[in-house]
Amino acid sequence: MRLLIIGALEGQLSTATKMAMDGGAKVAHAPSIEIALSALRGGKGADLLLVDVMMDIAGLIAGLEAERIAIPVVACGVETNAAAAVNAIRAGAKEYIPLPPDAELIAAVIAAVARETSDFLYRDPAMERVVKMAEQVAGSEASILITGESGTGKEVIAKYVHARSKRANKPFISVNCAAIPEALLESELFGHEKGAFTGAIARRIGKFEEASGGTLLLDEISEMDVRLQAKLLRAIQERVIDRVGGTKPVAVDIRILATSNRNLNEAVREGSFREDLLFRLNVVNLKLPPLRERPGDIVALSEHFVAKYAKANGLPPRSLSAEAREALVKAPWPGNVRELENTLHRAVLLSSGDVIGPDAIVLPDGMGLHEAARAHSPAQMAAQTAEAMSRALVGRTVADVERDLILDTLDHTLGNRTHAANILGISIRTLRNKLNQYAEEGIHVPEPGERRGAA
Repeated sequence: MRLLIIGALEGQLSTATKMAMDGGAKVAHAPSIEIALSALRGGKGADLLLVDVMMDIAGLIAGLEAERIAIPVVACGVETNAAAAVNAIRAGAKEYIPLPPDAELIAAVIAAVARETSDFLYRDPAMERVVKMAEQVAGSEASILITGESGTGKEVIAKYVHARSKRANKPFISVNCAAIPEALLESELFGHEKGAFTGAIARRIGKFEEASGGTLLLDEISEMDVRLQAKLLRAIQERVIDRVGGTKPVAVDIRILATSNRNLNEAVREGSFREDLLFRLNVVNLKLPPLRERPGDIVALSEHFVAKYAKANGLPPRSLSAEAREALVKAPWPGNVRELENTLHRAVLLSSGDVIGPDAIVLPDGMGLHEAARAHSPAQMAAQTAEAMSRALVGRTVADVERDLILDTLDHTLGNRTHAANILGISIRTLRNKLNQYAEEGIHVPEPGERRGAA
């Protein structure tokens, strides 16, 4: 873990630094906020900032936000600085550590940050297969595409791969391509020179350079603009980047991991994703199954989250009843692990005893797990689909519906009349008569081997 200490910490700096290093952290020091921001802009990455509480923490956090640098901030100060501690928390600091430093407390903070980046819990065979493949390819330099629904743990397994790679001691840098405005993403990835655009007050090292020697995760890469995809492809192929406003290429040494919750093959067909980039990224595909297909993980993760949030909220240890575990397994979890975590956090707070029953486990809209399971059952979903289709047919003539059905079926069979007639349950003669009628009305009828969209 990379720790950046900012300020003098009222003479306690050397002690805090030694404790952090004993805890396994790589420690750097910046005497001022300006120097710290300059170091971060210059690619000196960090996983945690330990800041003197007497410094301008609000200004530091504003500077981080302006540079779109997401690093947790922990304030430190003498115990008598109660007002400063409160102000630091209000400004956005995650925690306050009193000085003189306590070895166990600093170790706990470092461990907590490390856990946030490395926690990975699984029990289900479906997930075990994915993890086994991840372990097999982790030691290679191959690009990996990690796919799955939102909330399935794509970034977690990316960190898992990095931790078992030859680059484990080098930076792991993540960029959420969906969270950064299109106009800023190029600068975020490749950096910029001073004056390259309005607001570029200094040279900024991009994520490619910051990750050099290590791993770069392009999260939700499907949301990247096609124009920028071309520049990304060059960077991956040639291992060189161009800063925005720069005049000469910069060499980088990185391994690329990418995630997507969309079907990128469909995106290629739609023209929103480059096929050559997909080939470059998809050397290995780790496809994470949704949580509803991992019942073994549901129970293990639920117990983990209950223990975690009971401790975090200062509550006595709690357990799940057998009925609660059964209800959790049967629930659909469209939001996957992220939804499960939030639900169990809420259950810990709402439960009145040491045992959490199914009544205490409710979704944000107040729906219980049994109701959610019924709402997402195949029978219920089929009924909802049928109802929606019925509503869509209202106001249309039988002839219109029949025509669309025939032509859609013909598209499905790539214009094969015999196959389409068999599917529709009509004679080939009847089908041909209908098609001739449509052609006379000026409607395009696909020829054998053709779809309407390809005409």
